[in-house]
Amino acid sequence: MPAIELAAAQRSEHRAAAQRLRPVVLIGAEGLTPAVLHEADQALNAHGLIKVRVFSDEREARAQALTQLSETLNAAAVQHIGKLLVLWRPIPEAA
Repeated sequence: MPAIELAAAQRSEHRAAAQRLRPVVLIGAEGLTPAVLHEADQALNAHGLIKVRVFSDEREARAQALTQLSETLNAAAVQHIGKLLVLWRPIPEAA
């Protein structure tokens, strides 16, 4: 599925809301493992807006992780600042 695209105003709102958040998903030396993808998916389902901390020193690797997360999880890439990534996806309605 393609990633969600946000308008500039929506992206700005989500960036502002994300300032108070702590990272809930950590990406270590192993990179984007199935376990990391599962945790990110669960966090998006529960919270909608999440921060992800990437421990890689390579900026390109972090940017690639953000792209892969947003595409794989059908989420919007809100922000990439330093080693923090911010993702947003609407919270699914309870069945």
